[in-house]
Amino acid sequence: MRKALKDAVVVITGASSGVGQAAAEEFARRGSKLVLAARDAVALQRVARTCRDVGAAVLVVPTDVTDADAVKELAKKALSFGKIDVWFSNVGVGAVGRFQETPIEAHEQVIRTNLIGHVNDAHAAIPVFLKQGRGTFINMISLGGFASTPFAAAYSASKFGLRGFSEALRGELADEPDIHICDVYPTFLDTPGVAHGANYTGRRLNVPPPVYDARRAARAIVRLAERPRSAVTVGAVADLARLAHFLAPNTTARLLARLTSSYLRRAPRAERSSGNLFKAPVNPGGIEGGLRSDRRLPIAAVAAAAVVGLALAAVIGGLPRTSYRRH
Repeated sequence: MRKALKDAVVVITGASSGVGQAAAEEFARRGSKLVLAARDAVALQRVARTCRDVGAAVLVVPTDVTDADAVKELAKKALSFGKIDVWFSNVGVGAVGRFQETPIEAHEQVIRTNLIGHVNDAHAAIPVFLKQGRGTFINMISLGGFASTPFAAAYSASKFGLRGFSEALRGELADEPDIHICDVYPTFLDTPGVAHGANYTGRRLNVPPPVYDARRAARAIVRLAERPRSAVTVGAVADLARLAHFLAPNTTARLLARLTSSYLRRAPRAERSSGNLFKAPVNPGGIEGGLRSDRRLPIAAVAAAAVVGLALAAVIGGLPRTSYRRH
């Protein structure tokens, strides 16, 4: 049954830019009541004004999701609306660089934010849902949840871990038919995330095409809130990456590592930076990151098909040779 979003109370963490901001605006247009959280209070107020302009009631609660007590306080303040219908756990950071050249503090912060932060969100939301007898918890993961990301090892670990966490939580709540744990696996999105992230490569970072509008992911998230399901992907490349990893995970990882290494050798030089790992970015950036280029889509399609083709070849090549002559 489709759930009505008008007057639904929706908590969004990581709401200050990118998908979080896009989702906030999308829920606002549906008449939801919003509770917006992130580290940057100024950026949150900017998003809140946009949502209020379309008539939404908005509560701004600056929150660092790595602080469990702060997240509990976020849930408490959200309940000033009387309930919590949807909790969109959206915070995510990254650190790009060779594993041994990336500071251990950066690896730890990526895990703390991308995994423990989501655990903190769920630990605050699930008791509320159990008391109410209903609620939808939406985890923003990424295609990195089922395909490894060489040169971003901690990010990969956090996303694989987050997928496992969601699966375990769904198992525990299987006897609660009106409580839903939903996962979102988008391909690359046009957000400020790459510009904000930590970069220890010494090279300017970009993402391979196709790069999708973050609003497309936001619409998928709203549809999940209306009709909950265990998982959705956003963008065909996410499905192709999932298939390639399923068929030949080691081959896929090696190919991605070689492609990334080749790109970094040719990319323009850039300063090493911890980005937004330990503090909010100076410029939140809004929804878009200026990464899209429709002209490169055919190249991306060929590249994605090549990855799957190589994976198929690896699987076929690794199958035991069986003779049927005797039959």
